[in-house]
Amino acid sequence: MKRSRTSRLGALATAVAVVALSAGCGSDDPAEKTTPGAKERDYSEGILGAADAGDPVDGGTLSFGAYAEPSSLDPAVTITAGSTGGTEMAAIYDLLMRYDAGAKKYVPQLAESLKPNDDFSEWTLRLRDGVTFSDGTELDSAAVKWSQERYVAKPGPEAAVWTATVKDIATPDPLTVVYRLTSPWSTFPSVLSTGPGLIVAKSSDAGASFKPVGAGAFVLDKWAPQEELVLEARDDYWDGRPHLDKIRSVFLSDQQTNLDSLESGSIDMVFLRDPDKVDAMLDAGTGGYLNVPSASNVALINATEGAAGADPRVRQAMAYAVNPDLIRERAFDGHGLAGSTIFLDYSQWHGEAEGLPYDPEQAKKLVEEAKADGFDGKVHYVDGSDPASRATSLAVKASLEAVGLSVEIDLKRSIADQITAIAVNRDYDLAAWGLGYREGDPYSRMFSTLSTEGTSTYGMATSAEMDDLLTQLRGSSEHDDQVAITDDIQGLFNEQVPFLNWGPIAELTAWNDDVHGVLGAMNTMVLLDDAWVD
Repeated sequence: MKRSRTSRLGALATAVAVVALSAGCGSDDPAEKTTPGAKERDYSEGILGAADAGDPVDGGTLSFGAYAEPSSLDPAVTITAGSTGGTEMAAIYDLLMRYDAGAKKYVPQLAESLKPNDDFSEWTLRLRDGVTFSDGTELDSAAVKWSQERYVAKPGPEAAVWTATVKDIATPDPLTVVYRLTSPWSTFPSVLSTGPGLIVAKSSDAGASFKPVGAGAFVLDKWAPQEELVLEARDDYWDGRPHLDKIRSVFLSDQQTNLDSLESGSIDMVFLRDPDKVDAMLDAGTGGYLNVPSASNVALINATEGAAGADPRVRQAMAYAVNPDLIRERAFDGHGLAGSTIFLDYSQWHGEAEGLPYDPEQAKKLVEEAKADGFDGKVHYVDGSDPASRATSLAVKASLEAVGLSVEIDLKRSIADQITAIAVNRDYDLAAWGLGYREGDPYSRMFSTLSTEGTSTYGMATSAEMDDLLTQLRGSSEHDDQVAITDDIQGLFNEQVPFLNWGPIAELTAWNDDVHGVLGAMNTMVLLDDAWVD
């Protein structure tokens, strides 16, 4: 029996109250190990609360409380994730491949098929016949090649991994695309489920400004900055006209406002990543799509010459000094997940290797050794100015100063200021950040952030040894072997400590009981071409 919106959200309100009362208060001593949350939860990626809802209903508008307004609808200039407009972009462009979390594999979406050769060094993509962009032009192999070459030239967020692994693109006929790789890549379909897999039409980039034209089920109807973005259904979508008439993304002030709007019924779906709110929704049994990218609550360590982290002993000392459970307790009232291991036990990539333990005595020893060799003990820590970031910064400062370091906290007023300090100027020693290793396939993001060829290292330590392990991970085709390699990566990570790993952040796209037919995809994006509202 389907639960009503009122009964489910009543349960949510109760769950919020319960988790608020049960959250640990933590000791004032930063060296004291805090305890895990009071309730174990299943953080496995996938659709939650799916049920047979009967025959689809055509018509209506699905209102979506977005996490943030997208900076652009061009997949070549913005990260295609649910938190950054990825769901809206997937509705406009569709995806060549989709990650099916339940089956733990990639399935064709806009593509008809994708097949490798024997050693995974060449992949042949077959396109569906008769697919057109919303401007009426054909989506053929030449259009795919043009879009992906444009993505690399921009360069898009995943251009580095593409350039390092895709040798060339051949188009032997209008419906066939052949990708020849520099070396075997068994999980190559993953990169066709994100930015390079969102194909834009040539007319998108024909004028003075970018115009979103894709082969997806919806087209852009209206975009009122800081208010709403409205998409309208296409009658000529390749898989038939969608059930919904429109999708309306609204940009509310915060996640609590989104939740309040969901409870009142003024919106149908929301994106959440505040751990207390996600936990409450999980406890309430809400419907939704859950994704838990690893290494999404981290602190980058600047290892460039002159920075505190240039000395590997200092990097290790910081890792030993900061307890991930303390960060969870102080920043998130004990909600969510915490741990120094890159892939915790909810993940299919979890093996036997563990991250560095909380060990302040070892941290003190390493700091003393570094100081004896001339290190001044000063650490410049960069974070945001929101309440969770402030709480994190205070916990980090207390933890590091307890082992002999001197910490200057630098709280930036905006995300743009953080990006400038970290990614542009590298004006930091330690900086709160998120890397987001995908559960579907972590390789691409690990390459971008751990490889010497990566574009998202932000000054972090890299090495030829890590490059070699990443190459092994890319080429391995057996899951058990892949997990063994991630164990080796964890072991080398413990030696080199390119960043402090405090754990994953669960991301939940939640919807009311009258929403049906939503499909999950990579990076907490959801597909709405088969969605409907009763």
